[in-house]
Amino acid sequence: MLNFFKKNKSHKLEATVSGNSINIEKVNDSMFSKKLMGDGIAIIPNNDIALAPCDGKITVLPESKHAFGMVTDEGVEILVHIGIDTVNLKGDGFRTAVSQGDVVKKGDPIIYFDREKIASQGVDTTTMMIVLNHTEFSKVNCITENEVVAGQDTVIELSLIHISEPTRRVVIS
Repeated sequence: MLNFFKKNKSHKLEATVSGNSINIEKVNDSMFSKKLMGDGIAIIPNNDIALAPCDGKITVLPESKHAFGMVTDEGVEILVHIGIDTVNLKGDGFRTAVSQGDVVKKGDPIIYFDREKIASQGVDTTTMMIVLNHTEFSKVNCITENEVVAGQDTVIELSLIHISEPTRRVVIS
């Protein structure tokens, strides 16, 4: 007897910052626009706070405070990168609300940043939200070209269809 069990797992990621969501391919940084790190979206922020896009654990929080990585309990690996070349600011204009290793809930504040200060130094504040392990999902739907509200609007939907191995009974007589 063969049994096939089909499991459809889906994950939704909310906007990390409020602003205008754009296609990642429009970002002025080839590392992101060519999806070399993964698939995702970019948001031109109109606020100064990056929130957790979902429940999970903070896995990366560099000293420069310009980005954070997190993983969900289901294994979705996410990178949020505030601005382009903001690592060069060495933390100036950024303040963290959490520490690496902290468990966070969707909508929790992660990084506060000063858009005006960053922009006054000629740095683009476009914020990227990348699913690092996007190839593990059968579908990655990035919702762009919209005004989004951080912690409220879904911007990335991931689907994983898993078909379990058939179960076989062997009868020995």
